[in-house]
Amino acid sequence: MLTLTFMRHAFIASTFIAVVSGIIGVFVVARQLSFLTHTLSEIGFAGASFAVFAGWLPLNGMILFTMLSSVLVGQMSIKESRREAVISAVSGLFIGLGILFLSLSNQSASSATSILFGSVVGISTAEVHQLILLSVVVLVVTLLMYRPLKFSSFDIVGARVSGANQTLISVAFLVLLALSVSVAAQIVGSLLIFILLTIPAASAKYFTHGVAKMVGLAILFALLGTWTGLLLGYLTNWPVSFFIAVIEVVIYVIALLYQNFVEAS
Repeated sequence: MLTLTFMRHAFIASTFIAVVSGIIGVFVVARQLSFLTHTLSEIGFAGASFAVFAGWLPLNGMILFTMLSSVLVGQMSIKESRREAVISAVSGLFIGLGILFLSLSNQSASSATSILFGSVVGISTAEVHQLILLSVVVLVVTLLMYRPLKFSSFDIVGARVSGANQTLISVAFLVLLALSVSVAAQIVGSLLIFILLTIPAASAKYFTHGVAKMVGLAILFALLGTWTGLLLGYLTNWPVSFFIAVIEVVIYVIALLYQNFVEAS
């Protein structure tokens, strides 16, 4: 299987995607930003559709739209009282824009399928290199701001006392999240981005409470889902994103059962 070039590309890409999703996902869950992941998925869909219309790589359009929108949407959604309205308005607008751009292009059917459900098996060498570069940028920046980000996400009172610039940390993380959404969409598509960016991390928190251990488990769960999904997709010719979704949900259910068992014993 790995003798095939497209499968090697798929496994390399999925490995970087899983690592990024596992690390960023822990902070997404801790900061309760799962809603923003959903919103950015619709924004990413519009960006990728615009890229198809403009003749760009879909990833470039996703990066452009999500990075420009992430900070704005994040700040607009700070107040819980208006969060749902903001999500509904922004999601509706960008889904409409995505449909418009696809209808104006000449590749609507095939492009829509790739954007919505991912196409990691058909990823090119240039796209793999771009994806690796983006992943490395996300990982390096996350590593550099790991301590203040950990304080800000898991101990907000302590972070305020320490005098760290919470606004700067928040904005930087929103940009990292936007890049992560664009990266993750290459394997599961814009429709299912939240699967890799929230479920592995949400599962990990039921098994351990240390941040580093949560990150390690989240990466492991994401890798398990993506690698197994690629293998099953290759063997059955079914969509890879379907298998990834099922595997991650199964892991989450096991995590819930484990948590219930621990609480009962």
